[in-house]
Amino acid sequence: MAKKAVRLFLDSNVILSGLLSDKGAPRKILDLLCLRLPFFAGITGRYNIMEIERNLANKLPAALSVYEEYFPRLNLEIVPLPSKDVLKKLSGHTAEKDIPVLASALKGRADFLVTGDKKDFAALMMKGSYPFRIMAPAEFLDIIPEIVEKQE
Repeated sequence: MAKKAVRLFLDSNVILSGLLSDKGAPRKILDLLCLRLPFFAGITGRYNIMEIERNLANKLPAALSVYEEYFPRLNLEIVPLPSKDVLKKLSGHTAEKDIPVLASALKGRADFLVTGDKKDFAALMMKGSYPFRIMAPAEFLDIIPEIVEKQE
């Protein structure tokens, strides 16, 4: 019987880093998702998409074409914007700017939240009080063999 796909929530910084560099852990994760393997499901939030598009338009408009071409290949599930009530309940859990990310990962039933934002998510990583593990892109790459082994 097929196992449930591992749900991998990507923070905006992972997607941006992976799109803008052809090296490094974020790019490897994006490339992995492009393979559409049955045991990995990529997700992100509408909030994250808005943040990516805003940053590209304001800081790197020349990279918009790369984003528009490459992003659909990721086949990411997009979690709708969280409600104000949900955001209010999570207030104080992390930096205010990252509460929509946390809420989206929860709503998207993520198994992992992959982020390069060590500063704001570090305390959450230590608490372990969420139904998903929070880790840096390189840390996630390190556990891929373990994930694949569990799928076999």
